[in-house]
Amino acid sequence: MVEGIGYWIGFIVFVIVMLMLDLGVFHKKDSVIKIKEAILWSVFWIALALLFNVGIYFFIDHTKALEFFTAYILEKSLSVDNLFVFIMIFSYFNIDPKYQHKILFWGIIGALVMRAIFIFAGVAIIQRFSWVMYIFGVFLIYTGIHMLFEKKGKEDFDPNRNIVIRLFRKIMPVTEENTDGHFFIRKNGKLFATTFFITLLFIEVSDLIFAVDSIPAVLSVSNDTFIVFTSNIFAILGLRSLYFALNGIMAYFSYLKYALAFILSFIGLKMCINELMAELGYNFHISNFVSLGVIIGTIIISVLFSIYKNKKNKIEIDPNNQ
Repeated sequence: MVEGIGYWIGFIVFVIVMLMLDLGVFHKKDSVIKIKEAILWSVFWIALALLFNVGIYFFIDHTKALEFFTAYILEKSLSVDNLFVFIMIFSYFNIDPKYQHKILFWGIIGALVMRAIFIFAGVAIIQRFSWVMYIFGVFLIYTGIHMLFEKKGKEDFDPNRNIVIRLFRKIMPVTEENTDGHFFIRKNGKLFATTFFITLLFIEVSDLIFAVDSIPAVLSVSNDTFIVFTSNIFAILGLRSLYFALNGIMAYFSYLKYALAFILSFIGLKMCINELMAELGYNFHISNFVSLGVIIGTIIISVLFSIYKNKKNKIEIDPNNQ
């Protein structure tokens, strides 16, 4: 079933209204978001996604509902890796916690636009050139293996070495002054970008890099633009609240990198196998139901191992962040 224009208009209006309420009503003032508040917001966004999933089940198609749920869980799992980068970015630029929500909000706006471009382009390419699935599959396998053996740590993290940041600094002067959350200020009649904008810019660059991995992975679940787009957007909309909810307990995800590496490699292998079997005429494919089980099982195992490790090392959660 092809979703009509009404579905698209309704969803886009919903996203715009929710974003306006988020920044204009619920988070109008800059403030530190505590873990309990963030958890409630995370539950709210997840509940909305599941409610939307139910709507797909009854009003569109049962199979599409499974595709949406699988794509949502996959994107949500992969997006957790973004949160580690967000923590390092805010720490590197010494961003006050009360301004972090504002930066993440505008970062999400940019992410929505970039994801839309990636998704529409990706679906169009796959529908025209099916062999691209092999390229996406091999790329995901390579990314998973590379992630598994990557040795970079916090000490190697330096956003100012990024080519986009370096180019921007050549185009516009940047001030290191405390600007109370403003992205741009004027000094002596000259416009300066602030550290807050540099932070936002690097978050956008980071999401672009993550999208290169996550969009091909989600396209392995469905080639339906509406399903891929809506599942991605719901995962991204809940990313900010998830960041604040998990910020104080990131130590419990020490094995997440290995889980995500395995998931990416598995999805890449699935893409290659399914495309090859289809070309050879065999009635065999790795279903989305199997993929969903692998994704959820892998994440649960990684969290359990992390909890066991942290209890063994007696790592405690910071009570000041609750």
